[in-house]
Amino acid sequence: MNIGIFDSGIGGMTILHQAMTLMPRENFIFYADTDHVPYGTKSREQVIAYVDEVLRFMIRHNCKAVVIACNTATAVAAESMRAKYRLLPIIGIEPAVKPAVAESRGRRVLVVATPLAVHEKRLRNLVERVDDAHLVDLLELPGLVEFAERGEFVSDNVTAYLQERFSGYALDRYGELVLGCTHFNYFKDTFRALIPPQIHIIDGSLGTVRQLMRVLDARHELAETAAGQGVDWEQCKNDICVRYFESGREITDAAKLGRIGQLHERLERMRKI
Repeated sequence: MNIGIFDSGIGGMTILHQAMTLMPRENFIFYADTDHVPYGTKSREQVIAYVDEVLRFMIRHNCKAVVIACNTATAVAAESMRAKYRLLPIIGIEPAVKPAVAESRGRRVLVVATPLAVHEKRLRNLVERVDDAHLVDLLELPGLVEFAERGEFVSDNVTAYLQERFSGYALDRYGELVLGCTHFNYFKDTFRALIPPQIHIIDGSLGTVRQLMRVLDARHELAETAAGQGVDWEQCKNDICVRYFESGREITDAAKLGRIGQLHERLERMRKI
């Protein structure tokens, strides 16, 4: 059986990469809904319809669990999809606000996300629940998704965009930067170069994969993994443990698969920042 992971675009590969690192004996299906990217600027009704279509695809492809590797889709559709597909474990992702607040030691916390995620009740309820000291600020970064989808991770344009978006914030007052969109993980090196050294960058990828593992283990469906075993990424370039899809169309083109390999290589570097 497979584990399904999907996002509106390449951002969800952050979760896939982390899952392959911790669960190297599992088989995965990665689905990038490129026909509808980005989700963060769509209506709630549109996103719910897209997520429903993807989940039906995953069920047809024998998935034992599905990860909604998109903060926007999780905020908008996870609850209703769990009610509709009760027999399918659906794991969502949400910004790591709780650990960020706990680790901030009184400094402010900046959560960056897509416009739809920022304005959804799920995120705002999370902030209200864990932010008793009112330390959290929310910042929309819609342009970063567009940069990611065209593979522009380090450039003068990216730097200028982030500098402009950060210009209204006194960053020396912050202790945590929460990446509230999986696309943003590709830019950790650029974030690190722009923010003060005391700011800790945190994302929800590791916590999401650990939750996936707990769910599968409770169902006795988790493939055993030797302690300390990880992925040999050179060998993985030719591995078939993952099938990649673009809005339901399987990717078999060598050039596209080569680009996916390059994204994994970048994510491995970003994972260590």
